[in-house]
Amino acid sequence: MIVDYQELKNSVIQGCSSIIDLFSSSLMMTTTGEYMTQEDDWERDLLLDPAWEKQQRKTFTAWCNSHLRKAGTQIENIEEDFRNGLKLMLLLEVISGERLPKPDKGKMRFHKIANVNKALDFISSKGVKLISIGAEEIVDGNVKMTLGMIWTIILRFAIQDISVEETSAKEGLLLWCQRKTAPYRNVNVQNFHISWKDGLALCALIHRHRPDLIDYSKLRKDDPVGNLNTAFEVAEKYLDIPKMLDADDIVNTPKPDEKAIMTYVSCFYHAFAGAEQAETAANRICKVLAVNQENEKLMEEYEKLASELLEWIRRTIPWLENRVAEQTMHAMQQKLEDFRDYRRVHKPPKVQEKCQLEINFNTLQTKLRLSNRPAFMPSEGKMVSDIANAWKGLEQVEKGYEEWLLTEIRRLERLDHLAEKFKQKSTLHESWTTGKEELLSQKDYESASLMEIRALMRKHEAFESDLAAHQDRVEQIAAIAQELNELDYYDAATINARCQGICDQWDNLGTLTQKRRESLERVEKLWETIDQLYLEFAKRAAPFNNWMDGAMEDLQDMFIVHSIEEIQSLITAHDQFKATIPEADKERMAIMGIHNEILKIAQTYGIKVVGENPYTVLSPQDISNKWEAVKQLVPMRDQMLQEEVARQQSNERLRRQFAAQANIIGPWIQIKMEEISHVSIDIVGSLEEQMSNLKTYEQNIINYKSNIDTLEGDHQLSQESLIFDNKHTNYTMEHVHVGWEQLLTTIARTINEIENQILTRDAKGISQEQLNEFRASFNHFDRKRNGMMDPDDFRACLISMGYDLVSGEVEFARIMTLVDPNNTGVVTFQAFIDFMTRETAETDTAEQVTASFKILASDKAYITVEELRRELPPEQAEYCIIRMTKYNVGDAPPGALDYISFSSALYGESDL
Repeated sequence: MIVDYQELKNSVIQGCSSIIDLFSSSLMMTTTGEYMTQEDDWERDLLLDPAWEKQQRKTFTAWCNSHLRKAGTQIENIEEDFRNGLKLMLLLEVISGERLPKPDKGKMRFHKIANVNKALDFISSKGVKLISIGAEEIVDGNVKMTLGMIWTIILRFAIQDISVEETSAKEGLLLWCQRKTAPYRNVNVQNFHISWKDGLALCALIHRHRPDLIDYSKLRKDDPVGNLNTAFEVAEKYLDIPKMLDADDIVNTPKPDEKAIMTYVSCFYHAFAGAEQAETAANRICKVLAVNQENEKLMEEYEKLASELLEWIRRTIPWLENRVAEQTMHAMQQKLEDFRDYRRVHKPPKVQEKCQLEINFNTLQTKLRLSNRPAFMPSEGKMVSDIANAWKGLEQVEKGYEEWLLTEIRRLERLDHLAEKFKQKSTLHESWTTGKEELLSQKDYESASLMEIRALMRKHEAFESDLAAHQDRVEQIAAIAQELNELDYYDAATINARCQGICDQWDNLGTLTQKRRESLERVEKLWETIDQLYLEFAKRAAPFNNWMDGAMEDLQDMFIVHSIEEIQSLITAHDQFKATIPEADKERMAIMGIHNEILKIAQTYGIKVVGENPYTVLSPQDISNKWEAVKQLVPMRDQMLQEEVARQQSNERLRRQFAAQANIIGPWIQIKMEEISHVSIDIVGSLEEQMSNLKTYEQNIINYKSNIDTLEGDHQLSQESLIFDNKHTNYTMEHVHVGWEQLLTTIARTINEIENQILTRDAKGISQEQLNEFRASFNHFDRKRNGMMDPDDFRACLISMGYDLVSGEVEFARIMTLVDPNNTGVVTFQAFIDFMTRETAETDTAEQVTASFKILASDKAYITVEELRRELPPEQAEYCIIRMTKYNVGDAPPGALDYISFSSALYGESDL
């Protein structure tokens, strides 16, 4: 970190002005060791020249405000704002760094006098005896007494300790000014009044210490006002010394006020004298602390990002592991849509976070190595490998969840189809069985005639034939119900109840049929006559009618297919059915011929046919009507099959569309991965050129994202069309997602590696040619071309570069601990570069930082809080105060801090 020189100067000025106790020659030492104001000076002050009073007002007010602003306040009128004693006590606390007694809060006169007395008592406690200055005069706003009191404070706390070549206070300050301005033309400092009127002395002081602020060669002695204003403005803007004087007043006063000039010049002494060594030490410390602060910030950011990413994975995995199936297709499709939102919206930012996390970790480790700090070890469970493992687990669960979703959707699709088919067949069967139990339970044969009995027998035979024909439908209903149970249909209870009712009824029909046959057979011998034609009609009409029922059922049967081949199979079956229609029509005509024969015989022999055929409920009209219905269903079935053909052809187009893009994107991703891998192996141009090429690659990859989005859109269309396989490509959307994420991670990681190499090159001061030589040596011994060297290859590389390792196993083992601290068994290029530059690099050390602190501590073995806050910027000072341990050795004062152990801890050489 580069510490701003001016900012550090300002900090030193502020710190010094609050703790250095100074005095002047206007104070004299008594035999008791106390200080008092000389009476002749005081009497002269009571007769203060108006011009001097004006200068003192401005100077003393500015001086007080330069300290009061540290407490967040200021004064406007020096004799009015100190009358209640509150700001006077605050001023003394700021400049002394000590606490005064608690002030009285009342607004009465006696409260104000009490507060001023507390301030005057504190001044007296510092060895100053105030003569003729009482609290009442200050409370009453006596301007001369107030100015005298402030001057006494300035003498005690700003000038007393100035010492130059065994002279102190006023003489010491004057000698310092003479020495610093001696080389400058037109400057001859002999006093603190007329020697400063032309402003050149002030400009010379500034130029001597900060030549960058003033061009002294351009100053003219005949422009005193301009010179003074230049000095005032530069001091206020760049040196944090407020403007305490007025140029016109100084120039137009024959003899400027000495107190005002001394007060203002003392600020320059504190700004410049003795600051060089402390500044250098403070600069070094600030630089080291800045490195540690930045590293700690990166560590905190890594921990925070790692915690958030792991927490997101922890929350997401249970959601993906929840395999509780929904009961309806709509609900499961909503789950699939939620999963698509996760893959499309929620996961991609986390992929970027994971990549950024690895980059931050690598950058942090590089910075720690470059600054001789110990490697960063994340909290338990937050290593990069831990996050990679957690991410791998997430992707495994994610893959399983998608497979489960698709399986469940197929299952529900199958269930809905079977349930509808069950209902259709059950409705047909229940319609057929309606009234059959009542019919079989009749005992009409008991009072029937012979002809009627024979008719009943034949009718029963026809019913048995019909019953046998319906056996297949009952078995189909039971089989469908069983499959629904096996597939865990949500409304299986209703299905089972209906199926059980059908089976129970079927068993009862069988029992009743058997009983009726037995009853009819018992009386069969009593009956002899039967109408063969009626019987023949009934026997042929019943199976034909059943065939038509089956045909209508098949023509209306629901179907579900997933490919053109499957729909073609249904079309073939339908075509085969249509081929049987002519033969069926012949059977219909034959059956109708039997009926016509009955009518012909009756007409021929004069038989009056009364009622319907006694052997069947089927009439010729029933046969004709149902035949017409079958013929109408055939073209409807044709249309349904052709519509399904169109849908399957559309699905096939979606498959081919997806495959065409996937077969381009998949190889493109692989090619880009290979091209990026060559960047870290081939030496082509400077690191900046390599970085530029990689940035171009990265932008090309980012621009390619639209192709991925297009493919994702095709993938969603395929899933919405329930397309779950694609024989035209080996690339699935999951493969593309994984490859794309790996590509983004690889390009980002490679860019980060080049950035770290640039950081290493610049920090270590190695040239591009040296870096190319290191890269060439590394690539030569990187025999597997994977960006890493085995230990044997690394040993051979070192020997080729002049290291004597033929018999130096101990030395080689030591080097391996440096380049492979985690014992991975390989040496990366970054570790190789760090090793090759580490021992020749010029970096700061714990000993250098300790020496710098020793300077700030005035050679003591400890440092105080006040010294830290005085010498360092606030942020760095507080950083040290919080982390330094107490120094409890010998007669160290309370609050002393141990800067030696702190310096060692900065470099990982001790623990705090």
